[in-house]
Amino acid sequence: MALNFTFSAFADEADPNFDLQLAALKRNRIPLLEIRGVDGKGVLDLTDAELETVCEKLAEAGIGVSAVGSPIGKIGIRDDFAPHFEKFKRAVEIAKKLGTARIRMFSFFIPQGEDPESCFDEVVRRVSALVAYAEENGVHCCHENEKGIYGDTLARVQKLHAAVPGLRCVFDPANYIQCGDDPAVNFKALAPMIDYMHVKDALFADGSVVPAGEGDGSVPQILAALADTGKPYILTIEPHLFDFSGLSALQDEELTHKRVYRSGEEAFDAAADALHAICEKINL
Repeated sequence: MALNFTFSAFADEADPNFDLQLAALKRNRIPLLEIRGVDGKGVLDLTDAELETVCEKLAEAGIGVSAVGSPIGKIGIRDDFAPHFEKFKRAVEIAKKLGTARIRMFSFFIPQGEDPESCFDEVVRRVSALVAYAEENGVHCCHENEKGIYGDTLARVQKLHAAVPGLRCVFDPANYIQCGDDPAVNFKALAPMIDYMHVKDALFADGSVVPAGEGDGSVPQILAALADTGKPYILTIEPHLFDFSGLSALQDEELTHKRVYRSGEEAFDAAADALHAICEKINL
């Protein structure tokens, strides 16, 4: 079977240094980058001059950008939306500059102990505004299921996408596990709307992240099912196997790992090796 997959990755998990990120991608035969952190700065905080340098280095390395890995939607649902929306406008500018039509985003954190459904109308209002602005500018909002936001379980992801048809779906198996959902079940339900997939696995026992295929995320089976469709898919490696610079800012709780890696580069290579191995088996 000829796999119609293209690999991408969050290379800032290999190293904060952008040059070393590009080296990690090339070393692991990954042609695309989901850009999130550059030389210690969040992608949305890059100046125009810094962004120009990024474009030059990407072109020189022959690396494309699959998506802007933005933090849009990772604020509380009751936090002020206006300045966040201005930040999103910058994300759209950056996506266009980098030649990608995708912005990864989220659906806002729900106050602890509160019924997420009580926030549904405001979530839809905000997400709809983001999607409308993006589409007007030729860019797509791609929603990632993340623990603690409105769209973190199957039922709420489905409800959100039904309410905002222009919203695209990013499938993250490990995040579903950390919410108590079964990724295999969720994949069957969401398969028709999945735009691309984050390759990240975890264990139900404690939510710890492990290399793809070693957890409870049914990653090999899901990838085989995607391959059977014959459609082109981007698979974005998000290792989360090492306490890389910025990890603590991305999630509220510290993750434990079943293996110890000496560096972000070693962990990144292990995550890439795991995906390559799964795809080689599927391709037999």
